[in-house]
Amino acid sequence: MKPLSYVRAGTTREAIDAFVAAGDGARYIAGGTNLYDLMKLGIERPAHLIDIADLEGADRIDTDGDRLFFGGAALMANVAEDSVVSRDYPVLAESLSKAASQQLRNMATVGGNLLQRTRCPYFRNGANGTYPCNKREPGSGCAALGGLDRSQAVLGASEACNAVSPGDWPVALMAMDAAIELQGRDGTRVIPISELYRPPSQTPHLEFTIGREEIVTGIAVPKTAAGRNSIYLKVRDRESYAFALVSAAVALEMDGDRVRQAHVALGGVATVPWRARAAEALLRGRTLDREGALAAAKAAFADARAGRHNAFKIELGARTLADAIITAGSKSR
Repeated sequence: MKPLSYVRAGTTREAIDAFVAAGDGARYIAGGTNLYDLMKLGIERPAHLIDIADLEGADRIDTDGDRLFFGGAALMANVAEDSVVSRDYPVLAESLSKAASQQLRNMATVGGNLLQRTRCPYFRNGANGTYPCNKREPGSGCAALGGLDRSQAVLGASEACNAVSPGDWPVALMAMDAAIELQGRDGTRVIPISELYRPPSQTPHLEFTIGREEIVTGIAVPKTAAGRNSIYLKVRDRESYAFALVSAAVALEMDGDRVRQAHVALGGVATVPWRARAAEALLRGRTLDREGALAAAKAAFADARAGRHNAFKIELGARTLADAIITAGSKSR
C-alpha cells in the first residue's frame, strides 16, 4: 500500500490552489476510471488526489443559445442521454454511448475522457514492465515499432511512438470543431480541440498542451445544421467494452443530394484524434454517391503508413468512413 492524501475541492480556485500546494505528486480526480487503472499498473503514483467531481456548476449541460456547452465534470451517460444532444447531434451521443460500459459511463466525466491515456499494450505493461515505452519512460524506446502492432496507429506515428489515441468522444468533438475551456493559475483560456493534443514527435510522453495545474472546465460545440446529419461509426473486435480498431465521425450539411459542408474525423487509426481535411475537401460541393464517398475516404488515408500487422486498418478505415459518409447523407432525405 502506498499512502496518499485526498481532498475534495468545492471551487475551481480551491482545487487549483490545493494542486499547486501539493507539488509534483498531485493529480486531479473526477470519475477516476482512467487514473485508477494507471495506479494499479504502477504507471501513475500520485501522492495527493484533488477531487474535482463536485465543483460548483462543473456538471452543467447547456443546450440553449448558439452552442452546446458541457461542464468538464458532466457525466458521459448524462450527456449522451440529453434529449437535444441525442436528437440533434447523434455523432456526439453515439461517440459516448459506444464507449466503455454503462457502469463506466455513469462514473466517467466528459472532461476526463479528453485526457485519457493510450491503451497501447506496451505502455500498459506497467512501470516495471519488460518492454520499453517512450510514453511511460521517456527515452527508453518503443517496443511497438516493429513489434506486435495490430492495434497501433497508421496515421501520425513518429520514430518514437505509434500508440493510438484511445477516445471516441474526442473524435466526435474534433469533427464538430469543439473548443475546450481550461482554467489554471493565470485564469481561463479557450483553445480549439485540435490544439489540445500533441503529435508524438520525439517526445510522446508530452501528450497534451494543457498546463499541469489546469482543469478542463468546459467543452463548447457550435450549433450547426450538420448535427442532425451525423453519425459516429465504430468498428471493434467485440460489440461492447472495446476500443475502436477504426472509427469515423461524420456530419454533413446537405443541399438535396449535394454536400454543402463536411465535417470528418477518424479514431482508432491515429496518434491523435484525426481531422480528415482531404476527405472534407473532396466531399464539398459534390453529389453524394458511393463512388464519391469511397474516393473521399481513401483520400483520408493517403498518408497512412502500415507496420507489420496493422495494414488492414487502411482498407477497413476507408470503407468504414465511406459507410459513415453515406449514412450521414441519407439522414437529410
